[in-house]
Amino acid sequence: MVALSIINVLIAMGVALFGFTLQTSVAGVNRKIIGRMQKRYGPKWYQEFRDIFKALSKRGITHGWVFDFGVMMALGGILATAMFMPVANIIAFEGYDNFFIFVYLFAVGMLGMAMSASGSGNPLASIGVMRALSQMVGYEVPFMVVILALVSAYNTSSISGLVAIQQDLGWNIIRLPIGALVAFICLQGMLGKKPFDTFIAPAEIASGPMVEYGGKQLGMLFIMHEVSVFVEVSLFVNIFLGGGNNVIEFIAKYFVVYTLANLIANTLGRFKIDQVITFYYKVPIMLALLQAGLIIFLGWGVN
Repeated sequence: MVALSIINVLIAMGVALFGFTLQTSVAGVNRKIIGRMQKRYGPKWYQEFRDIFKALSKRGITHGWVFDFGVMMALGGILATAMFMPVANIIAFEGYDNFFIFVYLFAVGMLGMAMSASGSGNPLASIGVMRALSQMVGYEVPFMVVILALVSAYNTSSISGLVAIQQDLGWNIIRLPIGALVAFICLQGMLGKKPFDTFIAPAEIASGPMVEYGGKQLGMLFIMHEVSVFVEVSLFVNIFLGGGNNVIEFIAKYFVVYTLANLIANTLGRFKIDQVITFYYKVPIMLALLQAGLIIFLGWGVN
């Protein structure tokens, strides 16, 4: 039993490392793609790794124990979340890949980031945190409506269980296109991609929550960001694209979803924070309720 637990932990650590490596590589390739779109050469695909390790090698300033502890809490919470993520047929803790576990653990990371940024004492950081939390309330409601409807219809909240159902019945993005559209719009908000990058807004609030970070703390937050993106995109791939029969298929689907989100973001401007909330409580929430009604009352797309 002990040996099995150790093996599970090692697999979980491997999944988290895989997630960091995958997302950092995909982000680097996307920087090259966007550069070519804008008629630039773009940086090397591995520039993201160089930036992270360079930041980790430098000394950072501190604003007190809350500032430092919040960074560790944010990174630890996100890494713990990634460890439960199914990747193709690899499941570190089988039976514990529950959607609600991801919701709770992910919140730990986000709250750690909010606590640390607020502890910096910079008003721009506090503004960014308030915007991020407000935006989270906006996109989580329609996203949760769609997911809860799926959980109710399939009678399981296991991510690997939802993947297995799709392998028998077909991808949810095809059978439930309205819900998939809502989830993708919410994914844009989760990733902080335009038009939903109001909490970063470099030209407006100097990158908001990130304004006071440098050195090791900044490097740790870079890692946290890459792993959190891995969790968010992987959830979409598993819930709406049937995961993957093998790691290569999973990576291909992951790359397509993240690249599509990036391409869309680079053709749009930025919403104001009030526009973000208003938008999510108009269009996505209506579509989410419509999809939930079709699933629960008519059984469309799940039978």
